[in-house]
Amino acid sequence: MCGLAGVWAPQAGLDEAALRAMAATMGDAIAHRGPDDAGQWASAVDGLALAHRRLSIQDLSAAGHQPMASASGRFQLAYNGEIYNFQALRSELAALGHGFNGHSDTEVLLAAVEQWGLEAALPRFNGMFAIALWDCQHQRLALVRDRVGKKPLYYGWAGKALVFGSELKALWQHPDFDNPVNPDALAQLLQLDYIPAPHSIHRHCWKLQPGCVLWLDAASVMAGPAAHQPRIAQQGFWSAVDAMGQALANPFAGTFEQAVDAVDTLLADAVALRCLADVPVGVFLSGGTDSALVAAQMQARGGAPVRSFSIGFEGSSHDEAPLAREVASHLGLDHTELYVSGADALATVAQLPAMFDEPFADSSQVPTALVARLARRSVTVALSGDGGDELFCGYLRYQRAQRNWAMLQRVPAALRRRLGRSDGEGSRTGGLAALRAELPAAGIGDVYRNRIQRWRQPQAVVHGTSANALDSIYQQPDPLAGQGTPADAMMLADFACYLPDDLLVKVDRTSMAVGLEARAPLLDWRLAELAWSLPLHYKHDGRQSKALLKHVLCRYLPHSMVYRPKRGFGAPVSQWLAGDLAPWAGDLLAAGRLQQQGLLDAAAVDRLWQAFSQGQRKWHTHLWGVLMFQAWHDHWQQVRASVRRR
Repeated sequence: MCGLAGVWAPQAGLDEAALRAMAATMGDAIAHRGPDDAGQWASAVDGLALAHRRLSIQDLSAAGHQPMASASGRFQLAYNGEIYNFQALRSELAALGHGFNGHSDTEVLLAAVEQWGLEAALPRFNGMFAIALWDCQHQRLALVRDRVGKKPLYYGWAGKALVFGSELKALWQHPDFDNPVNPDALAQLLQLDYIPAPHSIHRHCWKLQPGCVLWLDAASVMAGPAAHQPRIAQQGFWSAVDAMGQALANPFAGTFEQAVDAVDTLLADAVALRCLADVPVGVFLSGGTDSALVAAQMQARGGAPVRSFSIGFEGSSHDEAPLAREVASHLGLDHTELYVSGADALATVAQLPAMFDEPFADSSQVPTALVARLARRSVTVALSGDGGDELFCGYLRYQRAQRNWAMLQRVPAALRRRLGRSDGEGSRTGGLAALRAELPAAGIGDVYRNRIQRWRQPQAVVHGTSANALDSIYQQPDPLAGQGTPADAMMLADFACYLPDDLLVKVDRTSMAVGLEARAPLLDWRLAELAWSLPLHYKHDGRQSKALLKHVLCRYLPHSMVYRPKRGFGAPVSQWLAGDLAPWAGDLLAAGRLQQQGLLDAAAVDRLWQAFSQGQRKWHTHLWGVLMFQAWHDHWQQVRASVRRR
């Protein structure tokens, strides 16, 4: 787990020292991602420089230093992540004549590219990764992101130069990165609490989509951002949409018990691969099904008690710490829990803009940051239970959306379109207004979007949006185009968008902020494809969500610990905004400030803030998105001002 950055200025005529200096500055901005080592590589002839910050996990010696050259010298690599199956690949490559200086997965990655080529090597990798690969022979740069989107990768233009990196704060270090706020991305933030790939908060800047490769040459860089079309230029080597479609077309033919065996066996292998490290490994433990199953599989491997970590909120009704403690005791884990006060949590809020260098409004970012900080005191790698809900039908909202869609289908579509109407943000609060907003739905996707979105009409509050501002999979009436069930369509949308752009962003930024590597065994691509092939009633049996996973967990925990209500992992944002955070919020939401920025409709925001202040606490989700943007905007302006002064 590391961080990468780079700059490519084909026309600038910079010497090697200037290129290295720029790359070093960009790398230093993400030093938290790799506190153990730093390196740069530059080619003055090509106008290209790579930077790397290393968090040493595999092969702690200098043999794992990056950027790294391939054995032939053809490729230069800066890479963030882990190739979990590198030992098997290393054996295969050694048999083909490749030699290795150390035992890092980076050497194996480069050897695989030399042996098979990048496009043929990528499907062989089981891991999480973001890659910047320079082909010295053909003067081409490849930017690559793993199948699921565990590791982030931004790229964009700073003047005439291409800049790229693991986080935006690296790109900000280029003096010409004067890219303003993208109004369409801001509208997406208000709608979803996050900005889905390929979009970013800045104009002329994008995120690489999961499972994609972007090849760039000097001509495409010099053509500039106006000529770049990310959805065309980013070529997929794996697609959740395609993989799910293939799995549905070739369904699992075994019994329920055979499916339980298959998931148990495959997950055990995924856990074993993710426990490989030359540093201490632990697990985030919430007490829920997914993290408990990962912890159980880790402990079942034998050896010393697995270190587990959980956070509890003092005075919270959603506290899962006692459940985690009970699970840890039964499994024999070495458990650490920390109860935090409101003041502890609120102190973390001030750190969020620097931690999430793109505005991000999922309030569970606060407890996630706290548990990552706790774990880092004892371990360098922590496994998580991310992915169980999206793969095994775990969210209650799936059932509610299906119920509503079934009811709507009883009414002729033409009549529903005539009767349906949006009452703007009022439809977010339920009742008749919510029903009217759902009536025109053309598919399950439209119903589901109404359940998950925050601002119903964010374009109305963001100035300067385009007609296609809300460009994401959630705008599709049916993401599966009639294939599979409505539940499959919703799980696909969440896996393709909510998971990589919300949940995995949250875990990546909070863990990397403290130099902690987070790994998610349930997101092994093999397990994802198996889950998609299973009949829906194996995942939700009509009574229980994640029915199959719970059957697997019953092999490790007693029935009473498995079958209990999920409490969630959130933060009492409404209480905070009505209490200690009220002055901070009031300052950021001040009408004069919003008017001066010219990005948001000050009157619309003020109406909600006044309603909230007068006791309508339901608006805290709307307001939190605006607040996270405002806090980020201040931070971004401060960083850019410091860059301009250098």
